[in-house]
Amino acid sequence: MSETPVKQQNTAAFYGQAVASFAVAMAATAIGIYQLQADAWVRAFLAIAVLYLVTSAFTLAKIIRDRQEVGQIVSRVDQARLDKILVEHDPFHKPGGTPAGQRP
Repeated sequence: MSETPVKQQNTAAFYGQAVASFAVAMAATAIGIYQLQADAWVRAFLAIAVLYLVTSAFTLAKIIRDRQEVGQIVSRVDQARLDKILVEHDPFHKPGGTPAGQRP
């Protein structure tokens, strides 16, 4: 049968960098909106738009990840079926004779 692929895991440094990068980007955007020379309703609109963009990005990333995982599962099931067919197939088996691996 086929080997189970090793699940890749992110390092703590990569995870920390991703969290820090997200925090810096959100903080910079929040400070920029706060310092903007505009009415309060304009700043509020921009803040809501940024939050909507962030939640949409998270949802999109989750959907892409889920679709990729489903593809991997289907691929593994198809590979297992193919392996089973190949294991059961005996090119030297005569029709009407004993099946491969069994004695008469």
